[in-house]
Amino acid sequence: MGLIRATGTIGGLTLISRILGMVRDMAVARFLGAGLASDAFLIAWRLPNLFRALFAEGAFSAVFVPMFNRTMAEADKENPGSGKTAAMIFAGQVLSILFPFLVIFTGVMMALAAPVVWAMTGGFPDGGPEKFTLAVNLTRITFPYLALISIVSLLGGILNSLDKFWVNAAAPILLNICMIAAVVFFRGDTPVETSYTQAIAVTVSGVMQLLWLMWACRRAGVRLRIGVPRLTPRVKHMLLLILPAALGQGAIQFNLLISTSLAARFLKQGAVSYLYYADRLNQLPLGLIGIGVGTAILPALSRQIGGGNVDAAKHTQNRAIELALFLSLPAAVALCIIATPLIRGLLQHGAFTGADTIGAASALAVFALGVPAYVLIKVLTPGFYARQDTKTPVRVALISMLFNLVGNLILIWPLGHIGVAASTAFSAWVNVLILYWLLHRRDQLRADLRLLSCGTRIIIASAAMGAALWFMGPLADPYMAGSFLTRIIALALLCGGGALVYALAIFAVGAYRLSELKSLVSRRSS
Repeated sequence: MGLIRATGTIGGLTLISRILGMVRDMAVARFLGAGLASDAFLIAWRLPNLFRALFAEGAFSAVFVPMFNRTMAEADKENPGSGKTAAMIFAGQVLSILFPFLVIFTGVMMALAAPVVWAMTGGFPDGGPEKFTLAVNLTRITFPYLALISIVSLLGGILNSLDKFWVNAAAPILLNICMIAAVVFFRGDTPVETSYTQAIAVTVSGVMQLLWLMWACRRAGVRLRIGVPRLTPRVKHMLLLILPAALGQGAIQFNLLISTSLAARFLKQGAVSYLYYADRLNQLPLGLIGIGVGTAILPALSRQIGGGNVDAAKHTQNRAIELALFLSLPAAVALCIIATPLIRGLLQHGAFTGADTIGAASALAVFALGVPAYVLIKVLTPGFYARQDTKTPVRVALISMLFNLVGNLILIWPLGHIGVAASTAFSAWVNVLILYWLLHRRDQLRADLRLLSCGTRIIIASAAMGAALWFMGPLADPYMAGSFLTRIIALALLCGGGALVYALAIFAVGAYRLSELKSLVSRRSS
């Protein structure tokens, strides 16, 4: 499947998921607001979400997919036609190790929920025992989601390797449907009661996603058997790579965890919620672009590097960076400039107040400065993982986390939650610059003339769009407090107007011609 086409498939389904996710956040904000119940639920949700991002999605995408493809290629080389069978045997061996580990790990984390939540929040000094107890109870309810989604990620990695990207990309839609249904049909009379229905919905969605992937695998002819756990050489090698891969892929998640923990300990009630809602909008480009491009290029890079086609691998990664900049730079500019009308139009109703809008919007404007970096991390790390180098991204991630921690400790006191957002964005750029420098030094990636020329023109076009939004934002903001239909129309006109200006600017500065965009869609990765 072509790089652009695969990215479009993943990005399109992710867009549906993110739209539903925004509907979910609008509903949750309305009934939970940004206070005690909201902060407690978001801490409980942060824990399984962290491990999901580290070990399930991040590590399996980075380690399992290349090894699955390599196993298939090596078997086909020795005995043509035997590759898929050999790869399925390997996947079954991984599942036999993974399943009992997840059961034990989930049980231990549920039993230790209280000390784990205390370590993250310091017991919520601003909210007292009630808030801490609520967070502990909600954590015990949400944590089984980790085990369920880890198996989902294994099955999804198999389907991605078979070029069936859409199935795994569609799975998160079920999470949002469950949480929307919970808040609409099963919410309680108080924010605390509603937080319990949301926690239950998280785990129910994990069951539904697992059933969805199992059904898709059966239709694709994928049959896995759980046997006695055995550390075969290949499985052992994969396990040795998993931990560093998880750390390398999870730098952004670790930084957010650090930021959330500091906000829970040292900032006023509501700061955790401000950072969460700002990050939800901030992560939209990452989900649509970074994960899509990164997922799409990893199998191609693995095949190209495994086949000794180094130049093709460089070309693939250059085009991936170009595509990432083309989509992420205007997103960053837009989120930064029109943060307030976006938050007001999407979230300010019910329990979510005007003061909450200002708090979340200020965080979003600063978070957005790191949007291209968040996306580029997902595009650059496959260059290491396709070569089975999982240690280098870990070292880089640790450096970026150190920058984030120091930045948080310096900025949190004078700037509050805005300083937390600034530190997160800055540390992401540190991560990107070091990753690129290392690939460049090893002669594994060099920005070609096309990337440099196109990138400069994209910056100019994004600046033109930003200037337009600077004038359009204040005009649209008063309509963001109107009826639901008025908000939707105002948001559509504001975002659509910015997109139109960007498209016209792209063609005006010559970043792309229409024929080039058409050829990108039809081009296939070799």
